[in-house]
Amino acid sequence: MWARYHFCPDCGSTVYYENEDTPGVYAIPVGAFADPNFPAPQRSIYEIRMHLWTDVKGDAIHRER
Repeated sequence: MWARYHFCPDCGSTVYYENEDTPGVYAIPVGAFADPNFPAPQRSIYEIRMHLWTDVKGDAIHRER
């Protein structure tokens, strides 16, 4: 399985990425944007690896730890 990451040419930050198992879906790291009106995430991933003090809020679909 592959993942293709697309980076900002100026700072090298991940702008978006795509995965082989979800064709046509692009993942955008929301933390890369400072716009307070940026749309809320629809899905949250990597909860297994997040710090215990982190709390996922809102309507995003996420997995339990």
